[in-house]
Amino acid sequence: MAGILAWFWNERFWLPHNVTWADLQSTEEATFPQAEDLYLACPLAFCIFMIRLLFERFIAKPCALGLKVQANGPQKAQPNAILEKVFTAITKHPDEKRLEGLSKQLDWDVRSIQRWFRQRRNQEKPSTLTKFCESMWRFTFYLYIFTYGVRFLKKTPWLWNTRQCWNGYPNQPLTPDLHYYYLVELSFYWSLMFSQFVDVRRKDFVIMFTHHVVTVILITFSYITNLTRVGTLTLCLHDMADIVLEAAKMANYCKCQKLSDLLFLSFAIVFIVSRLGIYPLWILNTTLFELYEALGNFPAWWVLNMLLALLQVLHCFWSYLIIKAAYKAISKGKVAKDDRSDVESSSDEEDTGSRSKTPHSTITTNGTGGANGTNGYLTGGNCSEEH
Repeated sequence: MAGILAWFWNERFWLPHNVTWADLQSTEEATFPQAEDLYLACPLAFCIFMIRLLFERFIAKPCALGLKVQANGPQKAQPNAILEKVFTAITKHPDEKRLEGLSKQLDWDVRSIQRWFRQRRNQEKPSTLTKFCESMWRFTFYLYIFTYGVRFLKKTPWLWNTRQCWNGYPNQPLTPDLHYYYLVELSFYWSLMFSQFVDVRRKDFVIMFTHHVVTVILITFSYITNLTRVGTLTLCLHDMADIVLEAAKMANYCKCQKLSDLLFLSFAIVFIVSRLGIYPLWILNTTLFELYEALGNFPAWWVLNMLLALLQVLHCFWSYLIIKAAYKAISKGKVAKDDRSDVESSSDEEDTGSRSKTPHSTITTNGTGGANGTNGYLTGGNCSEEH
């Protein structure tokens, strides 16, 4: 085990030339990031999750009810043992052949069976109240941590000159404010990784989970190697758009269409400017070029930039979906909506359309997408798409 640890923590991989782990050991004069500090993130993540449960129950829920947010869940399908067996054991989306067979077996018309399956699928989806409470929690946290980050960074020299991220490395002491900022952000993303399994199920679950994993790796990596200055810039930049996004979702759940449209378009502008403009020109420029000029080439430099480049690829993908959603919202005048778990329409018009036909397209948007969306939070479209 000692040999494995020595190989894993090889200084020539993690650190620039002429820098050793001894240079990053805390002394009486200065404190530096230590790997064992990150153990605090696990209990703190649990505390954040518990705070979230209390917040949603005693703050978000009363606010939602006061704003007349719909509290009831989707309409439940009438009990039917045969259809329930098909739904749970065979398929949730029966084809035309199976629908005709069930119609003869139950003496129901095909449209009624289609409606039953749609209602049964919707039973497993959360209510608007649940989604509002989740969004209000995230809005509150992102607003708090972004405000804290701005107040902290405006006092630092590297906010105004990114070359200061590398000047004097590794002799860059860890301040209490920076330590708190990093631990809270890391703990929050740990809590998101685990709570994602119990939260509102999104279309982009896999990509969201991957995003959280990459974020946790980047935060951990930058902390251990004392690359925290550029890490604070990256964290603050990414929190900016999420505030507007969650506000847009809450406005949508409250059925404030004009406000939701305005916030969605504002989110689209903030996201594209910050992720496609500021991020590559500010963050990637300093990690790719200024870091190389200051500290030279070392293996971990490649790892850092590959992970940051992966985020940029996701930014481009999400921006494309956001632009499409914004275009629909402008051209059709439709409210942007969270469609990843919305109730499917039960109108007779939709019943007449077969499953073989292409459904109306909807696009989910934000900062971490999926096959039909980007973090899947907002959509612009005229019809709910089935999950």
